[in-house]
Amino acid sequence: MTRDPVGAGQRTAPAQQQASADDDLGVMLPDLLPRLWRFALRLAREQHDAEDLVQRACVRALERRHQLQPGSSALSWMFSIIHSLWLNEVRARQVRNHASLQWNEELAATLVDPMALDPEVDALHQQVIAAVARLPDAQRAVMLLVAVEGLSYREAAEVLNVPVGTVMSRLARARLTIGEEFEQRTSGRRHDR
Repeated sequence: MTRDPVGAGQRTAPAQQQASADDDLGVMLPDLLPRLWRFALRLAREQHDAEDLVQRACVRALERRHQLQPGSSALSWMFSIIHSLWLNEVRARQVRNHASLQWNEELAATLVDPMALDPEVDALHQQVIAAVARLPDAQRAVMLLVAVEGLSYREAAEVLNVPVGTVMSRLARARLTIGEEFEQRTSGRRHDR
């Protein structure tokens, strides 16, 4: 009985492609960590929780790397994993009645651009960061994915597992809320004069 070398090669090609995809994720993951950390920190609002989220997301991604579809964005997939883990954590906290999601002011100060020389720009950055932090979780997640991470509406919808229209609606409400907050501050300053 002779073996068909062409047929054998065709049967192993998908296995070789999967091995390559597995290696690619391991190589790409370190480069994604800063963006994953930033997203997790904004969701969790606490350094320890963010570190835990990123670590758990990396473990889950490496365990389930076969689920990363060829041609899809590893970054979007990782954002989706982090968001899913965060939602599960929030639900678990609510069940345990430990939903204390406090923003760490010490960490917020480290997120401003250290190269900015203008104190007014730094103050504005702090105000924007604080305004985004006060948004409801669903709006904050959309704002972070689209405005901060630069994902398209479609990509954000895939990450959050919601329709594109929901992403657009949440983003519009988030922008409106932040705009109204800054408008109130500005009009309050005018009245004080």
